[in-house]
Amino acid sequence: MLNIFKIQAISLDLDDTLWPVWPTIARAEVVLQDWLALHAPQTAQLCTDAEVKKRIRAEVNQRHPDKAHDLSFLRREFIRQSLISAGDAPHLADEAFEVFFAERLNVTLYDGVEQALARLAQRYPLVGLSNGNADVFRTAAGPYFTASLSAQAFGVAKPDARIFHAAAARLNVPVASVLHLGDDAHTDVMGAINAGMQTAWINTQGHDWPHDSAQPLTVSHLADLCDHVLG
Repeated sequence: MLNIFKIQAISLDLDDTLWPVWPTIARAEVVLQDWLALHAPQTAQLCTDAEVKKRIRAEVNQRHPDKAHDLSFLRREFIRQSLISAGDAPHLADEAFEVFFAERLNVTLYDGVEQALARLAQRYPLVGLSNGNADVFRTAAGPYFTASLSAQAFGVAKPDARIFHAAAARLNVPVASVLHLGDDAHTDVMGAINAGMQTAWINTQGHDWPHDSAQPLTVSHLADLCDHVLG
């Protein structure tokens, strides 16, 4: 059970908590492919082969294990290596990535999420806390957030307790006074618990609870969580 009297701030995961991420990524991939067809046609042709893309992505990940938390870096390097492999100009990688990233931020919030964020933000400061590379302030959710912290900016990813502690520090509140909300039972829920926060599971995908420990408060939608926190 939540102790709502202890809550002074709320941290929220972004992808698959506030919006569905994979339809967004799929659209961004199409936009990138269309751009490559105009500016780097040999690379566009190479990227029609799913196995080749998989191999290049694996090579980039293997070459940069220290960047596993930085999805923007890995995506940009994947594009750069694809350009090189196809014989196109590698300097196009930066512009190509920005084309991809702009569409990656063109998210569609789950129904009711914006209204839920507005209700929560009236009472609590909100901080985004994501392992992904989305910039919440460039989305429709942005106006409701006081701060945001990403794994790529901080250097470590959830469930590492340090990033949860850093999120609390951004809002200048004790860790135990933060309620963390997210869709991932391991990185969000167990990560927050182990970091000393209260937590609730926003189970948008309808997963079964995978841990032996007691299942925390679970809702399928952020709007449902408002009823528990705000009454």
